[in-house]
Amino acid sequence: MLAISRPRVLCVDDDEDSREMLTTLLKHALIEAKAVGTAAQALSSIQTERFDLYLLDARLPDLDGFELCRRMRAFDQHTPILFFSGAAFEADKKKGIEAGADAYVIKPDLDGLLGSITQFVSHAENATATIIPFGRKMFSPPFSFEPAAA
Repeated sequence: MLAISRPRVLCVDDDEDSREMLTTLLKHALIEAKAVGTAAQALSSIQTERFDLYLLDARLPDLDGFELCRRMRAFDQHTPILFFSGAAFEADKKKGIEAGADAYVIKPDLDGLLGSITQFVSHAENATATIIPFGRKMFSPPFSFEPAAA
């Protein structure tokens, strides 16, 4: 049997409904998500837990997402950072990339979001996969990163 460690994503968004939607969406995509509402909570989390991707909103109550991105990047240079924000101006996208983000997806583009997350965490997923023999056959679970039908 192929045992796969589920990718972990830290979602940082000040809106409670957005956090709930993101964690539900990622759960359906077989991705574990932790959601926090402030930059302070995010910085605390990345110091004590391992994540395969950081998902940030540009607007947060205690620190803007761009400064949070810079601080996260200073602490962790390797984990992908993805903005998912309603701040849709080209200047916002440029600011996000200059702050250290790997990609910037504009809300509410859920297809673009899932595609970007899948692209970034697939490497982490493959790196943590381990093969566990089960009799003479090897089984692998079906994986789909498509959102569940409404």
